[in-house]
Amino acid sequence: MAVVNRLLRSTATPFSYTVSRIFYSTTSETDLRSLSSISHSSLHVPGDPKDRNVQWVFLGCPGVGKGTYASRLSTLLGVPHIATGDLVREELASKGPLASQVKALLSEIVNQGKLVSDEIIINLLSKRLEAGESKGETGFILDGFPRTIRQAEILEGVTEIDLVVNLKLQEEALLAKCLGRRICSECGGNYNVACIDIKGKNGSPGMYMAPLLPPPHCASKLIARADDTEVVVKERLRVYNEKSLPVEEFYRSRGKLLEFELPGGIPESWPKLLQALNLDDHEDKQSAAA
Repeated sequence: MAVVNRLLRSTATPFSYTVSRIFYSTTSETDLRSLSSISHSSLHVPGDPKDRNVQWVFLGCPGVGKGTYASRLSTLLGVPHIATGDLVREELASKGPLASQVKALLSEIVNQGKLVSDEIIINLLSKRLEAGESKGETGFILDGFPRTIRQAEILEGVTEIDLVVNLKLQEEALLAKCLGRRICSECGGNYNVACIDIKGKNGSPGMYMAPLLPPPHCASKLIARADDTEVVVKERLRVYNEKSLPVEEFYRSRGKLLEFELPGGIPESWPKLLQALNLDDHEDKQSAAA
């Protein structure tokens, strides 16, 4: 790890960094366990630190709503929302450089709720940041990365993270949300058919989250993700608690962690999250007043 960090910190400016890149042979018999041969190349994030946009990370259990709130903040702040889970699914669906054998193993890992290896995630994130750099993007909101201490250390070695938002939600609500997720097979829209109504008990407040239903033209085209089964969701939560809770402490010890307990659905949570972040959504206010 020390060698990796020295390589990552060996570039000329604070916003130059070395990223791990993996090259896959389409004819290789190599499986995921042997994907440890990494070559290094430099990737330069443009601009002076004081001139760039925010660089935030969203943490939280699978299904908590990282993508929903990160996407909204991305639009509000004008920075890209980069979800590593989406990058993995896009790679699996593409005709990219991953060998067919490796793709099959990667698909199996995702469908079982396991964590994808650091090397693959860093490779995909590297490619996404390079693509953004070529389009003049500055700043980002990362969703789903880092998930391990090693990933957090690598990220700290290559760029400055301003804030880490840790979203929290009752496990009962998390399970219901994951099982209720649906995608329109035609337009790709994300919806949720779960109506969550948790009664308060032992002094704990109740929670109501209305379903996010599709428009009529999408209703008959809804599909569930292959990995959104009760067994897989519970395994994802177990893996998250095992691997990612130390990441929360990593950022807490650096004074960068904002803990935010979601009080309910988007109507209840969004205004309170903006307040916690000292932000104001003028468009949201205007639409509410209309």
